[in-house]
Amino acid sequence: MAFNFSKDNLPKKLFINNEYVDSKNPNKLAVYDPKDGSLVADDVPLAGEGDVDAAVLAAVKALPRWKNTPATQKRDIMLKFADLLEHHAAALTELTRITLGSPKDMGKGELKLGSESFRYNAGWTDKFTGESLPQEDGFLKIIRNEPLGVTAGITPWNGPIATMGFKAAPALATGNCFILKPSEKTPFASLAIGALIQEAGFPPGVFQVLSGDGSTGALISAHMRIRKVSFTGSVATGKKVQELAARSNLKRVTLELGGKSPAVVFDDCDLENAVTWTVRALTANTGQICYAATRVYVQEGIYDKFIQQYKQRLQALTGSIGDPEQESTAIGPVVDEAQFNRVNGFIERGQHGQGKLLVGGRRVGNKGFFIEPTVFTDVDTASEIHCQEIFGPVSVVKSFKTEEEVMALSNDTNFGLMAGVFTQDINRALRIASDFETGMVGVNCVSLMMLNSPFGGTKESGIGRECGIHALRAFTETKTIMVNLTY
Repeated sequence: MAFNFSKDNLPKKLFINNEYVDSKNPNKLAVYDPKDGSLVADDVPLAGEGDVDAAVLAAVKALPRWKNTPATQKRDIMLKFADLLEHHAAALTELTRITLGSPKDMGKGELKLGSESFRYNAGWTDKFTGESLPQEDGFLKIIRNEPLGVTAGITPWNGPIATMGFKAAPALATGNCFILKPSEKTPFASLAIGALIQEAGFPPGVFQVLSGDGSTGALISAHMRIRKVSFTGSVATGKKVQELAARSNLKRVTLELGGKSPAVVFDDCDLENAVTWTVRALTANTGQICYAATRVYVQEGIYDKFIQQYKQRLQALTGSIGDPEQESTAIGPVVDEAQFNRVNGFIERGQHGQGKLLVGGRRVGNKGFFIEPTVFTDVDTASEIHCQEIFGPVSVVKSFKTEEEVMALSNDTNFGLMAGVFTQDINRALRIASDFETGMVGVNCVSLMMLNSPFGGTKESGIGRECGIHALRAFTETKTIMVNLTY
């Protein structure tokens, strides 16, 4: 099966049992280019109940073989798949860019995360060992890590290949079969990898791709033969996934949901470094990142200096907003009209009693969904722009006096994904890092993740962790075998 997909030859079939097949569901999805609002396609397959059942049946049949495939063979297949992702990086990033609008550099980085996820997890195939416990009581206890069975991943539109890697790679490395359901807003790169799945040598039914919308995700979450679903997306949808999983067969869930990450900047910080990280955290992927630092708290001694530099940096970036196809573009559009209207709604309401507009707040151009990076100061801490996840290039900046004050502000939220602290005092840094009610903390950095470290949040930011050994644990069942040595 040759890989020949591009923006002029879009993948428009489901990938089931190592074949591209037409959807049994006659309904289709439409997707648009956010740089100008033009229609990209109106015939993207929407997987229905029959399609989900077909994929699950193929996975069930494939499971015994894949589960018992030698670890080194799994490793080699996964490494070849990673190589193929990178070999076809230009085409895959283009297939995402035409409906996401992410700049080229962002697309390259996103695809690199996906391929590196497969390389990292491939290395675990023969190293994710169990353990044994002392036998002084007459029983040898053997603890095994066993695959769950048929698993699935529902990925978001803001990073389709990276999040595919975070979910599929640990699932496959631990002997599970995996069904990928990409977002209806950015389906093409995910559908295109079917050809690479086959070329890499995955057996039929082991790794499959179903495009669709929330109805497809609901079918997956409720399916009685799927044993695990990993979901990345909104809090509201995550709660529905968890509810459906519980009502069906109590399938395992990993939920990576929203964030409203605080960055705490103390007087003694390296100001240049703090500004660099907080600007990057706001503008990367046009602010459409769950761990973006959108609440910035600055100690009053350097508040004016920080505000001046933060504003200048963001104003300078305004000139690099534009067509994501251009190499000079650093900030692209938000993903679609619905997201554009949502972000603009927050900005408009924010200017009516919620805070003071420091910079931005306007649409860029007269077509497409481009928004200037926008910052509010003097914000009411009870306002929606301070409390709610906007998922766009909008942040709030507020001054503080004491450590106790800023920690109360930082933790007064239902989110708990990431936080950052900027200071030269290592004791303070570690004390603050311990006090943050978040799953991840950056010291003199913020809004980043590492493939070999657990990624995820607390509170309504999610359940479970992706990346590192924690992802492998999330896709396996622990089995204890007790051997009676006195018999």
